[in-house]
Amino acid sequence: MDARIEQVVTSGTLTLDDTEHDVEANTYIVGDDDEVIVIDPAFDAEAILKEVGDREVMAVLLTDGNEHHLEVVLEVAAAGEDDEENWAPIALHRADRLLWRDYFGRLAKEEDDEDDAKALRALEPDIWLEDGGIFEIGEAQLEIVHTPGHTPGSVSVISEQLGVLFAGDTLHRGRPGSIGGVYEDMRKQLNSIGALLTPLPKDLRVLPGQGEETTVGEEDARWETWGSLAQDD
Repeated sequence: MDARIEQVVTSGTLTLDDTEHDVEANTYIVGDDDEVIVIDPAFDAEAILKEVGDREVMAVLLTDGNEHHLEVVLEVAAAGEDDEENWAPIALHRADRLLWRDYFGRLAKEEDDEDDAKALRALEPDIWLEDGGIFEIGEAQLEIVHTPGHTPGSVSVISEQLGVLFAGDTLHRGRPGSIGGVYEDMRKQLNSIGALLTPLPKDLRVLPGQGEETTVGEEDARWETWGSLAQDD
């Protein structure tokens, strides 16, 4: 197996519902010596591309459409290429299209050049992620699982070959994933987590969008205790 996983931790401020949250985010670079897929770039495109180095970015996968991913996704997809035809495809679940359009719509309003503003308003992801979709990189497969709750279009990514679950902000170590303790739809998120974890090997590594890694077994044992978090949801 040539494929490997590298992690880049970046930090910044994310605003949700007019409240600022300090966030430390995990970006994962999956691939070999020649090609990589970048999962969840955030805050600092330069640091991520430094880790990518001379390797070709084959795709950029977003596990959700929150702003800290969107603000750097174009720069990471471009990876120094001026010609947009050479940019890596950006992949997002269609259920987070509104988050995408809201973000790039705000950028368009700040543009003085009408052509640039029009281009931002027309911008769409290159690939709409679907449950069961597969990406291949360095002899490893990355399977998409739709896990709504954190956002409508949140996904997780499973690689049997690499022995990992990239959980994004659906699941963090010891708790359901969140930004600053804010949950959009806790009941749906807990259902997604339960359905995700139950069939997976207990020793499978879980690499979350924030914080330290864990295992499926550790989080599956905790999952039922989180029900009280949804009582006021």
